[in-house]
Amino acid sequence: MNHNEKNHAPREKLEMELGEQLSALLSAAHALNVRAAAKFDASLQPAAFHIVRWLYSYGPTNAAALAESTAMDRSSVSRLIKQLQSLGYVDREVSPSDGRGIVVSLTGYGHQKVIDALQEKGFVFYERISEWEDSELQDFIQMLSHFNGFSNRSD
Repeated sequence: MNHNEKNHAPREKLEMELGEQLSALLSAAHALNVRAAAKFDASLQPAAFHIVRWLYSYGPTNAAALAESTAMDRSSVSRLIKQLQSLGYVDREVSPSDGRGIVVSLTGYGHQKVIDALQEKGFVFYERISEWEDSELQDFIQMLSHFNGFSNRSD
């Protein structure tokens, strides 16, 4: 092992540890999403919750935009929208802007069900950080922001 390889070994170990922690974070987030989806409606696939969660965050849109935004197949999105509509979670209406397209939006019932499911998810999240000092939470937020490429944002 040459001098340069010795200097990079600790860095590579740190990068591997970071990868492991990110993998654990993503796995935990996925598990929380599956739990929230089951809380929303256990009879539906978690992908349906992904759609209603998107509508909750970003508002009404068409099926093509939903498919693109959620990285889902258009036919799957259409099928899930039909299921969600039949259960009263979403409405499909003619687009007010062009009169031809169809816009999908949450119903009041769907909106409340999403809030209930997210409260469950939030409870687990907030429980994990409940004993952190404010400074630890600020450091964590700052590091995640920097990692996500938002470090230039001013508060």
